[in-house]
Amino acid sequence: MSSIAFAKFWRTDLTRESFLSCLPKDDQQSLRLVCKGFAHDVAPILFKHLQVQFTTNTFSRRARMAALDRIGHHVRTLSFAMPHHSDTFLPPLLAPGTLEEITFQYEPHLVSSRPTSSSSSSSCSSSKYGSWEMNDLLVKQYPPLFHAATNVDSFLRALSAMPDLRHLHVSCLGQSAGQRYRKDIVDYALVSLRLAVECANPPQLETLTLAPIHPAALLYLRSHLSIGSSPASSRVWRRIKTLAIEMDSFEYGRDQPSDHLKILHSYLQTVPSLEHFKFQWLGNKGPCPLALHVEPCTSRPTSLDCSNACPNASTKSSFRPIKFRHLKSMQLRNASLDASQASGFIMLHRKVLHEFQFDQCHLRSGTWDDALAPLTRIVGHDGWKQKQEEVMDIPIMLSSVDEKSEMECVEGRLWDDIFRKHKGFRTLRKVSMRTKEMVPEQVKRLLRTARVTWH
Repeated sequence: MSSIAFAKFWRTDLTRESFLSCLPKDDQQSLRLVCKGFAHDVAPILFKHLQVQFTTNTFSRRARMAALDRIGHHVRTLSFAMPHHSDTFLPPLLAPGTLEEITFQYEPHLVSSRPTSSSSSSSCSSSKYGSWEMNDLLVKQYPPLFHAATNVDSFLRALSAMPDLRHLHVSCLGQSAGQRYRKDIVDYALVSLRLAVECANPPQLETLTLAPIHPAALLYLRSHLSIGSSPASSRVWRRIKTLAIEMDSFEYGRDQPSDHLKILHSYLQTVPSLEHFKFQWLGNKGPCPLALHVEPCTSRPTSLDCSNACPNASTKSSFRPIKFRHLKSMQLRNASLDASQASGFIMLHRKVLHEFQFDQCHLRSGTWDDALAPLTRIVGHDGWKQKQEEVMDIPIMLSSVDEKSEMECVEGRLWDDIFRKHKGFRTLRKVSMRTKEMVPEQVKRLLRTARVTWH
């Protein structure tokens, strides 16, 4: 390629960005070091997705923060990862001499924030943890990683360097079941991250991914009734339009604690502008997060021991139904629910919902025909059953057989199975029906590839 042709190719934004997006990250880094012109063009692609593995010195090194100030305006997706391990475990705080356990009430300290009503004295306001005695205990007994996780100012400086942030991905995997009710360093880091996002207030942030997370993480990520929350905390999260959650499952039932389900229900109420929602339980199947108001383990008992209790109040659920007025698509994976819960969700969002998927979901009562029965009422007839489709991967291997025999085999067996009514469907989409007369032309084009995935 001549220099003139290369210059024309490189100056075209579409071709240059397409070429750079196909390059491995190592090649992008090498190309950025060639000259200043290449560095200016490669930087938006190279730093579009920033991954942060939080450690003690992640946001404290001056050279690293200075580099973030230079490239932060290119960042569109931030992946914040902090897994649970032995270093994130916090032992009980003990008083010296008596070895009695001390209760530590954490209140985030942000230099740029306004003083709160709880700051009654100048000594408490000038101390990071409330008092100099508590500061001394925490410095002596807790590791440096804890103090880095509670440094909200460093988190705020990092988030402020990314004004065009659009997607935030939080990952904190590896929590054991025995530590589910204990607060560790990861939870303090989540509080600092949430406060930094609320103070930085990136105007283009509209996508949030929490995958994977432990059940109690939502307690520290919700914008109301949480540590350091304020009336203005919800303004950032109300702009979230796409939410994806992958949460560790846990035992639930009438005889099991339902605190995590209540936290999940209250957290989903803080994102009312959702348009796309995905939820998956990791491990065992869990309840439907969008129907917790009718879940037996979270409902109030039908009878109370007190004879003076109001009978109407005792039969009502303690949760409000969650309704997203702009929801377009929903995907639920690895859940156990009733047919009435699925039908209630469809009926509640019938005016806005375009697509919903129940993947690897088990019905505890009823059938899928009962679950999707509201569609008959919405459409006015049973024609929607002809639009159901089963998502599957079908390999098509080329052979020496002539084109005519291949066409007869695929048309006679594959497409008859796809257009046949399935009772075990899980996916329903608003798509236009294709007649069998259009199939041969499509199969001709698809047979040119060695492997085809049908959806």
